[in-house]
Amino acid sequence: MLHNPLSAAVDAAPIWRRPATPEAINRLHAETLPGLLGIEVVELGPDWLRAEMPVDRRHLQPMGLLHGGANVVLAETIGSVCAWLVLPEGEAAVGVEVNANHLAAVRAGDRVSALVRPLRLGRSIQVWQVEVTRGDGRLSCVARLTTTVARR
Repeated sequence: MLHNPLSAAVDAAPIWRRPATPEAINRLHAETLPGLLGIEVVELGPDWLRAEMPVDRRHLQPMGLLHGGANVVLAETIGSVCAWLVLPEGEAAVGVEVNANHLAAVRAGDRVSALVRPLRLGRSIQVWQVEVTRGDGRLSCVARLTTTVARR
């Protein structure tokens, strides 16, 4: 499990400044790349978000394994959602860097689960860590998204 000093207590105060539900987030993404890949937000906690993505023909590379880029889309999608949710009205977040380490293969027919939590919530820079696990619970990818805050 991810170590996060911002999430020390299970009953931590919510960090979100905008109201949201998994259903509302999924509707927002329905006709965009996350929706086309079947990415679904399934839970929203006080300082974390969990999403799932099926692994089928849309997500595979030629060797029949989950394409690393699909992991990156998953990580950037949920990290960007969280980056927006922690900001007050009038501010937006824009991704400036994303990286991913692919640790274990995922095959077609599986479903991955991704958990995102903040590593840093600064006034101008946010850093989000995403852990992607296979259906058997094995960690398959660790990603980090850095966003910058854009004030209007």
